[in-house]
Amino acid sequence: MTHIGILGAGRVGANLAGKLSAAGHHVTLGGRNHADPAARTSAPAAPRIAFADQRTTARTADIVINATPGDSSLDRLTDLRTELAGKILVDVSNATRDDGDGLPGDLCYPGSSLAEKLQAALPDTHVVKTLNTMLFMVMTAPNTLATPPTAYVSGDDEHAKKTVTGLLGDLGWQPERIEDLGGITTARATEAMILVVPHILRRHGFKPFAVSLTR
Repeated sequence: MTHIGILGAGRVGANLAGKLSAAGHHVTLGGRNHADPAARTSAPAAPRIAFADQRTTARTADIVINATPGDSSLDRLTDLRTELAGKILVDVSNATRDDGDGLPGDLCYPGSSLAEKLQAALPDTHVVKTLNTMLFMVMTAPNTLATPPTAYVSGDDEHAKKTVTGLLGDLGWQPERIEDLGGITTARATEAMILVVPHILRRHGFKPFAVSLTR
């Protein structure tokens, strides 16, 4: 059992909170402030889900998940540098510019990645990138797709990646569907996969899918 803090109370954060709580973890869902109504209305009712502001969430958790909008994550999390020191930060966000219709546009950090920027800004934190190559509902229900999806993992600390792989197991991911790509710089490859997403959504609608590796 682990105390997991989730920064971001939208669909991604709430979805992860419900599944991790059901797996036996204590979860704190961090909204913009303690009274953020989005956190309480979006999260499923569960005895192990608490609500707090994001600073408190980062300070009190053992593992922190970044589910904030990627285009503002760097500034937001850099401000939590003290609270995140010594912890694992699981980054599931993609940093893209708004293309005008609410879908992802160009990358905010071409030639780099949000995960790399976070690791550089938070040198005392172990950043692990994962789950950013799929729609949010697949993160906690990989078995619902006709073709088994892939969860890619990037990070410089092997122990942190092993810990995150365990959390992926709690979310329903089988070990053979988890692909460790290597260091944090490999996150620029998976973050670039977001560029295909708006084209798929415009053509097929908001249906669950993942960008996966098939052998």
